Amino acid sequence: MDDLRTTYLGRIAEAEDEATLEALRVEAVGKKGEVSLKMRELGKMSAEERQVMGPKLNALKDEINSALAAKKEALADSALDERLRAEWLDVTLPGRPRRTGTIHPVSQVTEEVTAIFADMGFAVAEGPQIDTDWYNFDALNIPSHHPARAEMDTFYMHRAEGDDRPPHVLRTHTSPVQIRHMEKHGAPCRIIAPGRVYRADYDQTHTPMFHQVEGLALDRDISMANLKWVLEEFFAAFFEVDGIKTRFRASHFPFTEPSAEVDIQCSWEGGQLKIGEGDGWLEVLGSGMVHPHVLRSGGVDPDEWQGFAFGMGIDRIAMLKYGIPDLRAFFDSDLRWLRHYGFRSLDVPTLHGGLS
Repeated sequence: MDDLRTTYLGRIAEAEDEATLEALRVEAVGKKGEVSLKMRELGKMSAEERQVMGPKLNALKDEINSALAAKKEALADSALDERLRAEWLDVTLPGRPRRTGTIHPVSQVTEEVTAIFADMGFAVAEGPQIDTDWYNFDALNIPSHHPARAEMDTFYMHRAEGDDRPPHVLRTHTSPVQIRHMEKHGAPCRIIAPGRVYRADYDQTHTPMFHQVEGLALDRDISMANLKWVLEEFFAAFFEVDGIKTRFRASHFPFTEPSAEVDIQCSWEGGQLKIGEGDGWLEVLGSGMVHPHVLRSGGVDPDEWQGFAFGMGIDRIAMLKYGIPDLRAFFDSDLRWLRHYGFRSLDVPTLHGGLS
């Protein structure tokens, strides 16, 4: 036993890597190791011999295991010291500048719009981006022959032959959210519905997917005057220009009656657009009083309640406010563009602290 102790403790001390240590462990205290085989011989001994040899073998096994563990730790420390010597670093060198990410203009403007309308008592409502054609068209008084329902303008979801379920579409506006909100909460209400919408169009000022925000206010005595005040307050806060003049032009939308397109005052001096001054006008949104058919579709009695609705493109007003010339650049994922037009991630738009 003394020979075993001397042999293995010496070999463990001379081991130069963990692979050698593992081989020694198996050779000494593994299932078929020398010490393990000696312990199996205890069954052939008398009781008196076992009382003497058992403790000695256990002590030898513990001593070898302790030597193995100590040597393994020493090898690890040695490897770390060598790595630190090879991978030295001068901590006095100046640090590298870290480029933080930026907030996309669409996200920024969405937060700005939300903050402004929240101050006027509007809550945010959301709905599915894939909806039935009933919510997207029929409930909004858009007839079956309307051009917007053609496949050249609307993305229809695939249906298997013989499928009699109502067709589903990628929503072409966020107006279906208004119907769903009325169904669930009824009147009165004040909501905005921002989100992605989809239409089959692509050029400098149109993309197949873009962002829109619509507003809905229902009560017993709401009129176009309330709509005009809300929009003028919004324009003044969003463009940060007091006293922006608006112009309402009669128009036609299936879901509002009367309907109006809204222009804001602007100038084009020297090829530069300036909001809130000059003699020019720029169309920014559509609006009107909610059509009785739309109210009934949402489960609201048009004989008791009335209200106004409006809708505008978030991407469009972002282009106007921040001077972005091409809508398609919003979706190019160009880091140079994002660094130029992006916003600091910790700046949250508020009316008292500033929107941008």
